Amino acid sequence: MMKNSKTFIYDGSFNGFLTAVFIAFEEKANVTDIQKNDQGQNGLFSETETIFTNVEKAKRVWNGIRNKSYNAITNVYFAFLSETEGIEYMLYSYIQKLMAAKGYKQVDFSDETVLYISQLARKVGREKHRMEAFVHFQLTKDDIYFANIEPDFDVLPLISKHFRNRYADQQWLIYDVKRKYGIFYDLERVEIVSLNLSEVHFNRTQKSSVFSDGEYDYQELWSNYFKSTHIKSRINRKLHTQHIPKRYWKYLSEKKEAV
Repeated sequence: MMKNSKTFIYDGSFNGFLTAVFIAFEEKANVTDIQKNDQGQNGLFSETETIFTNVEKAKRVWNGIRNKSYNAITNVYFAFLSETEGIEYMLYSYIQKLMAAKGYKQVDFSDETVLYISQLARKVGREKHRMEAFVHFQLTKDDIYFANIEPDFDVLPLISKHFRNRYADQQWLIYDVKRKYGIFYDLERVEIVSLNLSEVHFNRTQKSSVFSDGEYDYQELWSNYFKSTHIKSRINRKLHTQHIPKRYWKYLSEKKEAV
């Protein structure tokens, strides 16, 4: 007897996705899709199940994939950060194939899904390196180096180690205007921050007073936001666990992030 097909609904976080994978394996569910809870749900002929994020379950999936292949866990995380439509189900299929293989060398690299995930992860890796090479900081009068970026993929979690190492003696903030969050280094640690940008608007006539002399060519978009205030007072240090699964990044020596 064939099991009813299910669409899993999760919170959009990486931990939430891994929890969905855990439950799919645990229930031996016939999962036909995994969707973020802010999507208009598709799948009229399948029942939906809401997945509540469980870090311990997520960690078990993370460790299971990592133990199978370090390269595979990198592929899974990088491909997830691509935000490609339908990536969750593709990754679920990829993980199924990985776990079914007797060894990593037994994974069929000619398989369309395996190849696609690998290629996608490489694209995210290239975007990571591009951001590391081309982020341009401007110094504010609060002595915080500020840069705004709009990368093709959600690579902020992947670049914090590079900038923490390179600019260890400076405070800096890199803000992703597309995804509306940033990473802020306060000389001790990197934190995920969200900024209230409702007051930001284009101001083409008035030069900002917040930047140091010689920096007045900076994008006017931020001029009103920083004007006559300290950036620290505007930072909301709300940790976005969906962006960095900090509890187990420590297991990835090469990609280790300090959060």
